[in-house]
Amino acid sequence: MLTLKNIKWTAPDGGEILNGIDFTIESGKLTVITGPNGSGKTTLAKVIAGVVHQTEGEIWMDGQDISDLDITERAKLGVAYGFQQPVRFKGLTVRDMLDLSAKETLKEEAICGLMDQVGLCTKDYIDREVNASLSGGEIKRIEIATVLARTDAKVMVFDEPEAGIDLWSFNGLIDSFERLKKENDKALLVISHQERLLSIADEIIVIQDGKVRIQGPTEEIMPQLMYDERSSSCPIGKDPEWLKEFQLSKAGA
Repeated sequence: MLTLKNIKWTAPDGGEILNGIDFTIESGKLTVITGPNGSGKTTLAKVIAGVVHQTEGEIWMDGQDISDLDITERAKLGVAYGFQQPVRFKGLTVRDMLDLSAKETLKEEAICGLMDQVGLCTKDYIDREVNASLSGGEIKRIEIATVLARTDAKVMVFDEPEAGIDLWSFNGLIDSFERLKKENDKALLVISHQERLLSIADEIIVIQDGKVRIQGPTEEIMPQLMYDERSSSCPIGKDPEWLKEFQLSKAGA
């Protein structure tokens, strides 16, 4: 279980990006955070992972205060994070990355299973370096595979996992998330505005202007998100560009 209490984050230029975020993510459930571009979603994911440190507030995981821990310390406790824009590592192969994530030397069968989940052919990628020779979509898939390899993870955070993923691979990713939901020791948090991901979530949290605007079970929130952009009763305010973006995502992966 992961609990955020009054999380705030102010950018170096003084801009207030997060302004009092409160919610709890339970183990065995998938929570999707969505909202307009620039609303603070990626910043929130980085704060949870420890990439950046909140300027105010507390983060608790399974009853332990992890607010002051850095990204390495949180990773050791079981926080796994998939970057929106993954880092490249010259000199490390895909096999190396997966072994490091799993904290063991993986057998070929396990590696093939992970690569299959992200739609990559094992023989074509396993010995390639994670460097500039890989495209943005390829590096994104490998990043997701390294998170999936973390069998010891208690909290798994994915920042827009659909980016750079084709339809076939996306379907496999959906299957992976549904399988992970059944492992009751993991809390899943996904940043996305893709309808299929929203539809399989147990809970949806909508963030706007650095605050939680609405949150609740998917069966309650999805109908509200589907309101026509002209509706004055739109639960996240009159933000037609955000609604248009969400509605257009239904035609995507």
